[in-house]
Amino acid sequence: MTLPRTVRLQDKFDAFSDHFSPKVIGELNGQHVKAVKFSGEFIWHSHEHEDELFLVTRGTLLMRFRDGEQRVGVGEFIIVPRGVEHLPVALDDEVWIVLFEPATTVNTGTAGGERTVTDLERL
Repeated sequence: MTLPRTVRLQDKFDAFSDHFSPKVIGELNGQHVKAVKFSGEFIWHSHEHEDELFLVTRGTLLMRFRDGEQRVGVGEFIIVPRGVEHLPVALDDEVWIVLFEPATTVNTGTAGGERTVTDLERL
């Protein structure tokens, strides 16, 4: 049996510079653990079948909803339930996020478009 290895988040985030393009950094129980960098505003979208957990490791994330918004700082996370339309916004130049979500989750949800990433890079 191969022993499990420790994952150093800093190394994973140092391995890429593009924004809004999640990278798979781990897998468990049909879930992906992803690293993603945000800069500016993403797009309004929702996910019909998947909840998402956004854990902030650098910067401040503003999660907008149609009826309000929540700030998420370093060491905090927010869970967006399936079906809830949301718009992630980086309040700093760059925000680093660890995502926990089902492996089937597409980053743009039902919105689609040019920011959709279907072939996820694995780090």
